[in-house]
Amino acid sequence: MSSLVKEGVLGIVLGYRKGLNRQYVSQVYIKVLTQIENVHSLIGRKVKVSDSYGNIYLGRVVKVHGSGKNGVVIAVFSRNLPGQLIGFEVAIL
Repeated sequence: MSSLVKEGVLGIVLGYRKGLNRQYVSQVYIKVLTQIENVHSLIGRKVKVSDSYGNIYLGRVVKVHGSGKNGVVIAVFSRNLPGQLIGFEVAIL
């Protein structure tokens, strides 16, 4: 387990949410790695990501991507995540 998560759920940033003509850089897909039976229970929880420079990015889970069987949620950040954080570990508190 990561040192980022003490109590909570571990996940990985998959990428930005995209439309046909636009990329929503404030919204990212997060794959939940911790085994939980209902991904819908994560809606409203805080999300914390830290980079190698010590910057901390805070957001929240707003909805589930798809039906929830794939374990992917959408999180919104007030400070947009930089592209270098795609693939980094996330703590869902």
